[in-house]
Amino acid sequence: MSKIRIKNFGPIKEGYQSKNGWMNITNVTVFIGSQGSGKSTVAKLISTLSWIEKALVRGDFDPKKLTVSLFKRHISFQNIGEYFKDNSVIEYQGRAYHISYKEGNVSVIKNEENGYVFPKIMYVPSERNFVSSVRNVSTLKGLPSTLYTFSDEFIKAVEELKGQIDLPINNSRFEYQKLSKHSSIIGEDYKISLSEASSGFQSFVPLFIVSSYLASSLTEKGDNATREISIEDEKRIRKEIEQILSNRNISDDVKKASLEFLSSKFSYSSFINIVEEPEQNLFPTSQRHILNSLIRFKNVNEDNKLIITTHSPYIINYLSIAIQGGTLKDKKLSKELLHRLNEIVPVDSTLKAAEVRIYQLDEKDGCINDLANFEGIPSDKNYLNQLLAEGNSQFDSLLEIEQEI
Repeated sequence: MSKIRIKNFGPIKEGYQSKNGWMNITNVTVFIGSQGSGKSTVAKLISTLSWIEKALVRGDFDPKKLTVSLFKRHISFQNIGEYFKDNSVIEYQGRAYHISYKEGNVSVIKNEENGYVFPKIMYVPSERNFVSSVRNVSTLKGLPSTLYTFSDEFIKAVEELKGQIDLPINNSRFEYQKLSKHSSIIGEDYKISLSEASSGFQSFVPLFIVSSYLASSLTEKGDNATREISIEDEKRIRKEIEQILSNRNISDDVKKASLEFLSSKFSYSSFINIVEEPEQNLFPTSQRHILNSLIRFKNVNEDNKLIITTHSPYIINYLSIAIQGGTLKDKKLSKELLHRLNEIVPVDSTLKAAEVRIYQLDEKDGCINDLANFEGIPSDKNYLNQLLAEGNSQFDSLLEIEQEI
């Protein structure tokens, strides 16, 4: 299990209030909080530091050559480079390396016995709607760097599709025509372009397609993402990496893209899916369906991880249902009870309480705390539900005023 420690970086001040500031990054890790509280900041740091660890394992650069400027350059890829302060602390403990930024210095320590699992890391930005409405996102300037990467992955995923694919919402299907490069949503009595579909479809379709593609690519033999390579091929790839890194005529962005392409020739053994606001533009029941799908993709491999930032109380509620469903699944259920369980929550979308961690961020003091739970089930006394309760209380107060008129 990897973990991260953050203090005095962007909106995060004191950071996590337990375990000396170290947050465990479990198989399902969720961050909740209001705008500006630092949810995406933490998720972006996890994404970047996981990538740096992968790059170190891959041999992109020597651990001793991870300078402060190079470290900050990688962090800036996620558009959070200006969040550094004089007293910023960022530490990441992975399976292979311990990466630390403290007092303006960077250090990298290799773990002796790491059991490292080579991951495919996907950061799904909240701006993903662009991918549904603009075919060539790469031609647009000024967008978040992660959106360009996500767009490339979406194009790769749809190009690999064979026929139509079922979507988890509204009994709909997705179709991609390779010749015309046209994406369509097909319902019972309609067929429309993805670019003209509702904002909900434009948000969840790219998320669903990419997540499904990357999760399934780990299990398909012969796929470029999973094939084994010979010692000779590995040496050749590492030589190509060295040539790219030493070429001063190539920009940092091009270098990173080239390295990601070369990394596809290595054998991926896990999938880290980092998703901003999976609920975006979705009705509550649709939020449940997309969350169940993301959990199902996570469950394809025991080393897969799902990391979510969310504003939605429904996402937390449906996580509770998935955990309770996992508890029941582990019991000896009759076929009838198992069928009833599957109607409420798909058995392959259930979770174990121990693999879920929910962190609550406070924008006022920049602190991070655990969301309370009861026997592993997230407490309904969380930040999001408290806001709903506050709204009900305010409405009751208005009714009292009405009665006094």
